[in-house]
Amino acid sequence: MPIFGGKESSVFEAIDKHLEVVGESLVAFRELVDAYLNDDLERARAFEREVDQLESKADTLRRGIETMLYEGAFLPANRGDYVRLSELIDQVADAAESAAHTLILAKPKVPKELRAEILRLVESAVETYGVLVQAVNAMNSDVDRAIELAKAVEDAEEIADEVEYDVKGKVFESETITTYAKLIWNQILTKIGDIADRAEDASDQVMLMAIKRRG
Repeated sequence: MPIFGGKESSVFEAIDKHLEVVGESLVAFRELVDAYLNDDLERARAFEREVDQLESKADTLRRGIETMLYEGAFLPANRGDYVRLSELIDQVADAAESAAHTLILAKPKVPKELRAEILRLVESAVETYGVLVQAVNAMNSDVDRAIELAKAVEDAEEIADEVEYDVKGKVFESETITTYAKLIWNQILTKIGDIADRAEDASDQVMLMAIKRRG
């Protein structure tokens, strides 16, 4: 059974929607990268627009959550925690948007032999966010489970870090990628890794909130 009710339940519903839209932005980003790696720039640009739209929608939802909080949901001492959590969740979509813009604007040559590796990094970042969603949802019913899942986000982020390091190493070792393209891909891969990093930042906030609630 949920721990809270009334205005608090409305905040949780809004957070659920926020999580959903940020997740949709990551799905669009994954499709963007797949299209770009398959030399379909027109399709990639279409998904870039979708990422932009979803990031804007996530921003609007975040502001709505903040309004509900400052209108009286939760005790004053706890409102800041939820404001911070919504900001950190929102930064996941920001990271995807930044990576999307860099890829489409710079248009580095696609390293054919590394397509699967790059997509693996995207998948690792998306999976990290997926665990974060579970952790946030658990806070409303089982704080011990939320803490467990927050730790799992850290584990997933470490895996994403390892994938990022591995792909970057292969990029710089490649003899078919120009120096310019290597530098651009390094930047893009870092930004993709930022998606997992921002999810981990949000999981730290989940951990803090769950521990405080458990008392």
